[in-house]
Amino acid sequence: MKIPIAIVDDNNQNRRSLADQIGYSEEIEVRFTAKNGNDFLAQMKALPLNMHPAVVLMDIEMPEMKGTEAVKYGRQIYPDLKFLMLTVFDDDDMIFEAIKNGASGYLLKDEKPSTIIDHIHQLTEIGGAPMSPSIARKALSLLSKAQIVETDDVKPDISRRLSERERDVLKLVVEGKDYRAIAEKLFLSTHTIRKHIANIYEKLYVNSKAQVINMALQSKWFDS
Repeated sequence: MKIPIAIVDDNNQNRRSLADQIGYSEEIEVRFTAKNGNDFLAQMKALPLNMHPAVVLMDIEMPEMKGTEAVKYGRQIYPDLKFLMLTVFDDDDMIFEAIKNGASGYLLKDEKPSTIIDHIHQLTEIGGAPMSPSIARKALSLLSKAQIVETDDVKPDISRRLSERERDVLKLVVEGKDYRAIAEKLFLSTHTIRKHIANIYEKLYVNSKAQVINMALQSKWFDS
């Protein structure tokens, strides 16, 4: 059975080349390619669950939504999805941010296609944490020096994604209020509340109340 993957890279030539190079393997199937994080999340939302990839090869520096941010949101919405960063960057901050946000591995783009395929197998079969040798050395150095402390800046910034009114609605949804109760609380019609909630789902790339509540609770958006 082929391992389904997705490729996310803002360079069209890179996407096509990588898809062609990996697609030759009888064990890998490229389900889709995306040009940035927003495009990736939108395509994931549009696909039925049985068509989702198991592994995503994710570039870092992309317009609209960079790879590390896409990993952060993607891990919240699709916790079983494995992200393998595939980039030209071996910067300490990039590595740290990618791992902190939930990346399962970190490879440089100059790796051979056969090596990338092998690492995809590692991720899906034994749950390894594949890294290029130079990245592994940097990661070990980071882990030996750094104290990871949770701070507010780890939380996804919904202020840039949702309007103030949408945040008010989302807070009440998280508190367990139904549409009618939210409408009464905010002095709005239930039709308007439904529209706000539809906008929230679209902006946060979720499909249900359970997903958006889970995302809000995990990210501690409304903790006092």
